[in-house]
Amino acid sequence: MMRSAFKPCFSTLPGTLPVFPLEGVLLLPTGRLPLNIFEPRYLRMIDEALAGDRMIGMIQPREPQDHPVPPGTPVFETGCAGRITEFTETPDGRYLIVLTGICRFRIRTELQTDNPYRSVEAEWTPFAKDMDAANCLDLDREKLTRMLKAYFHAQDISCDWDMVEDASDNSLITCLSMICPFKAEEKQALLEAPCCHSRADLFMTMLEMALCEQRGCENRH
Repeated sequence: MMRSAFKPCFSTLPGTLPVFPLEGVLLLPTGRLPLNIFEPRYLRMIDEALAGDRMIGMIQPREPQDHPVPPGTPVFETGCAGRITEFTETPDGRYLIVLTGICRFRIRTELQTDNPYRSVEAEWTPFAKDMDAANCLDLDREKLTRMLKAYFHAQDISCDWDMVEDASDNSLITCLSMICPFKAEEKQALLEAPCCHSRADLFMTMLEMALCEQRGCENRH
């Protein structure tokens, strides 16, 4: 296993970026995303990223797709770039990696290359504030915990509540937005939220709607 504590600054973010389209998978700035890489095209992508700046863009396809996502599938314009901060190579040739979210990006254009994976020209400017290490939320933790317990129970999700209690507000919303099994378009809305405050408000609204839907299902049985 290898680790790197290096964090790029905004001025050094790359102009081009390899992208990994994956439905329902959300990476946010400062978030940590574990991935199991086994397809040959993405193994090559990881090899080349490790030899360079270790940056990869995560982005969602616009329509539901079977895995693997076929080449040329239309994708959303906004994604999030992460840096490979941990990786292990398994005996059967897979990579187990952790991407740490750095900054969101917008696709200027998709590049035509000889690589088996997709690459884009990335526009970072709209998301320059993503790299500010601010902790500026003021969550209603009692309300959030109450709703989370009901939601996790309905979804059969286990949770370390001590870790929830100890996490900062910003870290908690980032982690919950990434792990909660919302629909792909809902995850995209969380990604594209203008700031952490709007993301937190949107997350709470989605949680409330999910609980209302769950109660509606229970009432019909």
